[in-house]
Amino acid sequence: MEPILLIVGIILLASVIVDLLWTTLWVEGGAGPLTSLLMARTWQVLRRVGERNSRVLTLSGPIILTLGLATWITLLWGGWAFIFASGESSIIDTVNRTPVSWSDWIYFSGYTIFTLGNGDFAPQEGVWQIMTTLATASGMLFITLSVTYILNVLSAVTQKRSFANGVSGLGEHSTEILLTSWNGEEFEGLELPLNTFTSQLNTLTSNHKAYPILHYFHSRQTGQSPIVSVAILDEALSMLQFGLSKRSHPSDTILKNARSSVESYLETLREAYIEPADRSPPSPNLDTLREKDLPTVSDEEFTAALADTDKRRRTLLRLVESDEREWPSQGNK
Repeated sequence: MEPILLIVGIILLASVIVDLLWTTLWVEGGAGPLTSLLMARTWQVLRRVGERNSRVLTLSGPIILTLGLATWITLLWGGWAFIFASGESSIIDTVNRTPVSWSDWIYFSGYTIFTLGNGDFAPQEGVWQIMTTLATASGMLFITLSVTYILNVLSAVTQKRSFANGVSGLGEHSTEILLTSWNGEEFEGLELPLNTFTSQLNTLTSNHKAYPILHYFHSRQTGQSPIVSVAILDEALSMLQFGLSKRSHPSDTILKNARSSVESYLETLREAYIEPADRSPPSPNLDTLREKDLPTVSDEEFTAALADTDKRRRTLLRLVESDEREWPSQGNK
């Protein structure tokens, strides 16, 4: 028995099992330590290599997901190879009856964890048979959790693109959203999409908390970026709540729920890796709304009310910049 090899194998197995279970099963825990480090470092490299809106960044999500799976496989495979190599007679060459080598231990570990059946080697009776059974069980666990994880992540990517398309379909900037729904006297039909966006954003928040890798699935088209869409939606809500007279507001309950959903989304990302920017984004301009005879408040009143949301808006700015985007134009300058 080689205790050093055994210890190395146990450390590798413990690392991958903790990271795998943490990432795939712990909804409130986000990604495991190894996966979190891998995501952050890979994204940093891709941001240096790829320019804004480049095809390289669109591959960031698939690349990070593939690297994560490859890391789990390597650690799992390597851990069991070290454990079997720690015993001089852990496995037997059933064909040639010759002493086994490192390539034999690696081969035996590989076809065991991938449940390929019996190969040219067999475990010694006793504890090594039990170890072989555990290796097979860990391989089945890895395959099951990995497939489920991939399907859930891809489903969540589709959902976040759906949210972004919904917001951009209503307007490419906050002012356009308000003008589209204004019928001359009130905001007609705005409550239904706000309710829909709130529900979708709550789902997106839950998905980001469970699968932080979603942040790295980048789209070349700004209209398909949920981060930009959240910024546009929040600016529209600010203009509704603070820039227009209360008699023209949609239901206070709907506004409160919508702003709360944005805050929950930002809080989830803030806990992970987003800090407020050191400057505020440009303030929305009410002039275009005034030109269309919408009942706006004075600029002084709007600016004073907007100051209370400064940290929220700076967080949104940092989030937009972290996605290699520019702050969405108001379309009114």
